[in-house]
Amino acid sequence: MQFRKKTSLGPSSSLIKTLFKIAIMFGIIFLVLLLVDKIEFPYPKKDIKQIIPNENFKVIK
Repeated sequence: MQFRKKTSLGPSSSLIKTLFKIAIMFGIIFLVLLLVDKIEFPYPKKDIKQIIPNENFKVIK
C-alpha cells in the first residue's frame, strides 16, 4: 500500500478558516475604534443656541 498525502482537510477546515478570518476582521475593527476614541477632537466651548421664529416654518401636506 502506497502512502498518499491528504492535501485538503475537508469542509470543516474551510469553515474554521472563514470563522478565523471573520474574527480577525472584527478584532481589527475593534482596535481601530479604540484608537479613534482616544483621539481628542476639537469641539465648541459654548452651546450654540439660535432661536428660529415660527413664521419661517412651512407646513407641507
